[in-house]
Amino acid sequence: MPDLVTRLSAAGCVFAEDEAALLEAAARSPEELEALTLRRIAGEPLEQVVGWVAFDGGRVALDAGVFVPRQRTAYLVELAAQRLTPASTVVDLCCGSGALGLALARRHPGLTVVAADVDPVAVACAARNLAAVGGTAVAGDLDAPLPDALRGRVDVIVANVPYVPTDAVALMPPESRDHEPRGTVDGGADGLDLLRRVAALAPAWLRPGGTVLSEVAEGAQAETARTAYAAAGLDARVDHDPEREATVVSGRWPGGATPRRG
Repeated sequence: MPDLVTRLSAAGCVFAEDEAALLEAAARSPEELEALTLRRIAGEPLEQVVGWVAFDGGRVALDAGVFVPRQRTAYLVELAAQRLTPASTVVDLCCGSGALGLALARRHPGLTVVAADVDPVAVACAARNLAAVGGTAVAGDLDAPLPDALRGRVDVIVANVPYVPTDAVALMPPESRDHEPRGTVDGGADGLDLLRRVAALAPAWLRPGGTVLSEVAEGAQAETARTAYAAAGLDARVDHDPEREATVVSGRWPGGATPRRG
C-alpha cells in the first residue's frame, strides 16, 4: 500500500491514499492491481479504471471511454426530480452511462426511463445500468432512435449535452481531454450546438407541462441557452447552485402544435 500511494502521488494524484484503497478494492489479484495502477498512472480517470462512479447517492457502472458523470450534475437531477412522480416518463438524451436516468429512477421507483446516445459503447453501459430499474437504452443521434409512441407523452427530458466551446477543450484537465470521447465535451464554437438541437426537438416529445433540462456554464452561455429554449416556444429559465458551481437551463412546454419529423 505505501508503495502504491507513492507511485500515485508521483503521477500527480492528489488523493493518492484514497485512490490506492479504491484500486486495491477493485483488483482481484496482484497482477490486476498492477494493470489498474498503470492505467491510472497513465492518466485514465479513476472512475473508468475501477469501473464505477458514486453519483447522487448510488453507484453507476462505468466502462473505459464512457463520459464520467460530474458531481455537480446531481443538481440537474434534483431539479428534474421535482417535476416527476413514479408514474412519469423520462427521456435521457446524450445519456452516456445512463447516470441521470438511473438516479431519477432511484428517486422515483416505477419511473419509465428511455435513454439514448450516439455512442454504442455508452449505450451498452447505460443499458446495463438501467436494467436494474427497468429502463432501456437505444443507440442513435439524439431523438432519432426514440419510440414514436413517446411523442407528446414525455414528462421530462434530461439532456446533459456537451457544452465546452471547441477552443476551450484544450484547456480541460488531461483526464477528460485525453480519455473521454471528444464528442462528449466539445459543444461547438460557443458550446451550444447540441443544446440548440435539443431545444428544437423537445416540443415534439414533451407533454403539455413537460420540461427539458440541460447543464450549461454560468453567465453568458446560460443566457444564450435560455434564449435558445425560449425561441423553441419553451418557457425557459436558468437555475444556479453556487455551492456546486452548477447551472441548469430548463424549458417547460406549455402545449400547442408540435413539429413532426417526416
